Amino acid sequence: MANSVLKNNGVICSQSQAQERIRGLVWKLCVATLALMAIGSATRVMNAGLACPDWPLCYGKLVPMAQMNLQVFLEWFHRLDASLIGFGAIALMGLSWWNRQELPSWLPWASTFALGLIVFQGVLGGLTVTELLRFDIVTAHLGTALLYFTTLLVIGMSMVQYKGTGNVGKLPWVGLTAAVLVYLQSLLGGLVASRWALHQCFGIAELCTVMNSHLAGVVPPTVAVITLVVMVWRTSALHPLLRNLANLSCLLVLIQIGLGVMTFRLRLQIELLTVSHQAVGAALLGTLVAFTVIALRDRQVINV
Repeated sequence: MANSVLKNNGVICSQSQAQERIRGLVWKLCVATLALMAIGSATRVMNAGLACPDWPLCYGKLVPMAQMNLQVFLEWFHRLDASLIGFGAIALMGLSWWNRQELPSWLPWASTFALGLIVFQGVLGGLTVTELLRFDIVTAHLGTALLYFTTLLVIGMSMVQYKGTGNVGKLPWVGLTAAVLVYLQSLLGGLVASRWALHQCFGIAELCTVMNSHLAGVVPPTVAVITLVVMVWRTSALHPLLRNLANLSCLLVLIQIGLGVMTFRLRLQIELLTVSHQAVGAALLGTLVAFTVIALRDRQVINV
């Protein structure tokens, strides 16, 4: 099987046809997972989480045409996308192990871990229905989806051909810190959403602590992202990809704060704002994870 070999400052990166196929599959799964989280958010804000009263079928059917309306469609389509991602994860693991002689040794294990997350996610998805949208299960469902999304990004960015400069300094650790803080803030946001804390606080002055924790939680990840961007701007001879990812993270933070303010001021009256808020948060997390992986690869140049 033909291989294309690229030598980067002493680091040899081989891209086989198997790697190209797997990398393409990983990116497709990334897009599908991001869409799945957005659809899941739409399902929640449209009160469609229990539109299909059973699981894994919907009204005992694969396609419940007789019961189909907007709410049923959202829940059904959410499950359909999740199923396709599950089959994709199986294919990813199968291809990784079948072609393991041509792939980095870590890749089959990483793909197996990704499949494990999908299996666990499926169990949580079933429990959200059978346990009637219990808030801790719904929050764990979101957290696992984000973890799966970031796992795919780590795999994908690790397979990108990249020639670093070895001038990243502490940027990988700042990027990792920002990513962890954004992930924790996303979990807080999921908790606020699953407990309807904003509605509760506005309506009957309950769960305001949960809501205020999410509001205060904006500060640490925002400071971390700003710190990252400033450090990137002050670092000379840095790869353009890292600069672009840092700039994108800054833009996404600004958009996310704006969406959060509008969502708060409008008291969740516009569903599209709420869905966009979660989708942009996931995109921000993904951007920071991508930055961290590339920065860590860049750092390896100086150790060769």
